[in-house]
Amino acid sequence: MTTKKKGSKERVKSMDQRLKQQLDFALELDKEKNIFRQTHLSGHGRNENDAEHAWHMALMAYVLREYSNEAVDISRVMLMCLLHDVVEIDAGDTYAYDEDALKTQHAREEAAKERIFSLLPDDQKEELTAVFDEFEANETPEAKYAHSMDNFQPLLLNHSNGGSDWREHGVYAEQVYGRQSKTKEGSEILFELTDRIIKEHIENGDLK
Repeated sequence: MTTKKKGSKERVKSMDQRLKQQLDFALELDKEKNIFRQTHLSGHGRNENDAEHAWHMALMAYVLREYSNEAVDISRVMLMCLLHDVVEIDAGDTYAYDEDALKTQHAREEAAKERIFSLLPDDQKEELTAVFDEFEANETPEAKYAHSMDNFQPLLLNHSNGGSDWREHGVYAEQVYGRQSKTKEGSEILFELTDRIIKEHIENGDLK
């Protein structure tokens, strides 16, 4: 009887520790709402934060999944969308066209990944790290489609605002095409639309 009671207490203690780690991680994720991006909300609103970007592209991924080049596990794609910028809690947002910041982005984000995912129990740290790394490697159909969302979502917002973010930062068309090359790997249809949008903003003088 004593052995059974002891075993039960140990299980509860173990469960409490696991739950504490999971809740610590959940609270850490809340900080993503304070990481603001260069992209503005539609309607010429304020700067978008990372959590809004992740939520928006995850839902876009679900709604637009028929345009993926290949069949995908949409739940995994959505998880990639929700996780991909968590590292910016430590690393900060790296503007897509800031060449100096891009040089240190990988190192900053790798350190952040280790600290933030280490808040979780080991099995979940391994699971979510694998999802994050799969997105970064951009080799699977899921990762390629998730990247197309990561590229297309801010472009769509910027387009809705008349290309104001591009004008503000003096962005060149070739820079946008360079970033959007990954869109084609995940969705040729969305890349065709992207190409039309970019050409429209070149013609309007929003892109150099």
